[in-house]
Amino acid sequence: MSGMIGQRLVPEQGALDSVLGRTSPLVKLGVATAWLFGLMFVVDIRVPLVLAGLAILAGPLLGNVSLGRMFLGVAPLWAAALGIVVFNTLFAAANNDPNLPAIAQIGPWRITQAGLTAGLAVGSRVFAIVAVGILFGQTTDATRLADSLVQQSRLSPRFAYGALAAYQAVPRFADDIVTLRQARRIRGLRGGWHPRILVGLLVQAIRHGDRLALAMDARAFGSGPRTAYRIVSWGTPDLVVAVLGLASLAAALLVSRL
Repeated sequence: MSGMIGQRLVPEQGALDSVLGRTSPLVKLGVATAWLFGLMFVVDIRVPLVLAGLAILAGPLLGNVSLGRMFLGVAPLWAAALGIVVFNTLFAAANNDPNLPAIAQIGPWRITQAGLTAGLAVGSRVFAIVAVGILFGQTTDATRLADSLVQQSRLSPRFAYGALAAYQAVPRFADDIVTLRQARRIRGLRGGWHPRILVGLLVQAIRHGDRLALAMDARAFGSGPRTAYRIVSWGTPDLVVAVLGLASLAAALLVSRL
């Protein structure tokens, strides 16, 4: 279990050297946000499926990320998307409308065409969001993302690099859990899950956060203007990705009107 907690699909160097890898993280974040906003205002199942397909295909074509790696990142959430489809289909408000014909009857649940469509629409949105998130994560270096937020969006260095440090500290929790469980075994206690392990994990998190705050204060974060060691500048890949991303969104929305 601890290994699963600390497991991440870390971006490969080949992906970071690709077109998407060399694109400013701020541009990719803006395109991803535009796609998510576009998904909020459509109910046609074709739009999220088109965007999800484009995100998965963009992995090997623009991001040098293999299809196997893309599907590996998406696969764990397929069950969640399927569960959302089932839940929203069974409890859709349209199923209670006696004027709509039922296409299936599962125990006490009456399912209509409108209810099934609503469930599939929500589940496909989740799948599209996951696909976009996997593509962003597999082509974006976390440190470069923080640099981009500071240099290009003028975000506070204290907040940006603090969030980066918190993100990089997540795998450390797996090591902390292993240490706490071994400490319990040494004392002759059960090494499995126990509420006291969660208390110990909270104490460790507070200690890590305290050390991080002291380290940032020692480096004068938030005290004034700072120089940058890694320069993030605008370039041709930014324009290409921005145009392709917005054009893809427009094309997907156009499909829903046909």
